[in-house]
Amino acid sequence: MNKKLRNWGSRLSLAAALFLLTIHLRAQQPAGTPPPAPAQPSVHDLSVRQAIDYASKNSVIVRNALLDYQIQEQSNRATTSQALPQITGGAGFTQYIQVPVTPVPGGLFPGTVPGKVYPFPFGVTYNSSANITLKQVLFDGQVFVGLQARQASLDFYRKKEEVTEQMVRVNIYKVYYQLLIAKSQMDQIDANIANQQAQLRSNTEMFKNGFAEQLDVDKATVQLANLETEKLGLQFNIDNGYLGLKVLIGMPVRDSIQLTDSLTYDQIRDAALTDDYKYTDRRDFQLMMISQTLGEYNIKRYQKEYIPTLNFSATYQQSQYSEKLDLTAHNSWYPASYYSLNLNIPIFDGFYKDANIRQARLQLRQTENNIDSLKNRIDNDVRQSQLQFSSALATLDYQKKNMELAEKVYQQTRKKFEQGLGSNTEITTAFSDERTAQYNYFNALYSAILAKVDYLNAIGKL
Repeated sequence: MNKKLRNWGSRLSLAAALFLLTIHLRAQQPAGTPPPAPAQPSVHDLSVRQAIDYASKNSVIVRNALLDYQIQEQSNRATTSQALPQITGGAGFTQYIQVPVTPVPGGLFPGTVPGKVYPFPFGVTYNSSANITLKQVLFDGQVFVGLQARQASLDFYRKKEEVTEQMVRVNIYKVYYQLLIAKSQMDQIDANIANQQAQLRSNTEMFKNGFAEQLDVDKATVQLANLETEKLGLQFNIDNGYLGLKVLIGMPVRDSIQLTDSLTYDQIRDAALTDDYKYTDRRDFQLMMISQTLGEYNIKRYQKEYIPTLNFSATYQQSQYSEKLDLTAHNSWYPASYYSLNLNIPIFDGFYKDANIRQARLQLRQTENNIDSLKNRIDNDVRQSQLQFSSALATLDYQKKNMELAEKVYQQTRKKFEQGLGSNTEITTAFSDERTAQYNYFNALYSAILAKVDYLNAIGKL
């Protein structure tokens, strides 16, 4: 019996270790930096809903999912910028150490001899310029498709964030309720210890009066020691469970948690099994549908590459040419301005665009296949969780009645023993049966709550 109870309690420790291993992050501190002063620990009274809300603000994986959404917002801004005017400015300065010359044949100018070549410097020592340019995309199919896909991209990362939150929510429910069951089990162990202490006192008094043997006292002492050992083991597992819950929701380990919810037999049975569920209630299915929409936009983006693009640009420029460096000399600056329209017509690219379109279509087919697979997986999840939940409820009902009966038998056997009508062997057996029934009940309670969480998660109602 002691081994069984330790095995049940070890599940709590295993769950805590799992969360610590998968979600734990190590903070890196630069060398030479003095450690910050530790903050004062806080006590948090949390219902399961409050634990979920706390995780939505503090869990690292949830915060990173939110950052993915914000990153996509900035990516959308970058996409939008391609359709807005682009204005740039520039300035330049050149000083010729040796002014370039141009060879000119003789006879073109007075004083030159035909047949000879004369070098003439063309230019001045100092050249300066300043300009401002405006560019605007008038038509580009890829840019327009990118603008259309902005909201779908945001929806994708928002839904991805919800899927992450859902994963965390499922784990919070399981750990939270597991801790509630462990607390109930601890209360039961305390009650058993109180009963066994009373039994030990009774055996001791009967031994003193000659109505019991030393063996009866020793047996009661051993059973009490076993209960105290089980209590220590369960308390260790509960402490590990709280540690795992704090890491899961992003709470400082130094803080404390007080669970404010309760878990009753009726709460577990309040979920009605139904076959009337919708794929669209599942967040992972919603995410997959958005992926399909993005895949369709990807095909459109490559198809628009066959359409000509039209761009407009305009430039205003001031240039100075002088033999003396004086940027403030207004009469030496000369303005120039122009605008242009550029039409780019794709003719042949070696089937590059066609390959991209075909690739995008194949990727969309993969997404559609994944959607079909997900539907089948959801059907399987729902059916499997229904069977699991039904079986768990039936087992819970049976173990509840069995525990109540075992407790009744123990109480009656104890009264008989106290009246001198029963043997110590009978009360020891009844007590052992009661503890086995209690263990089986808490095990069934834990299995039932897990099955309920899995079922609600499968139908998208958690």
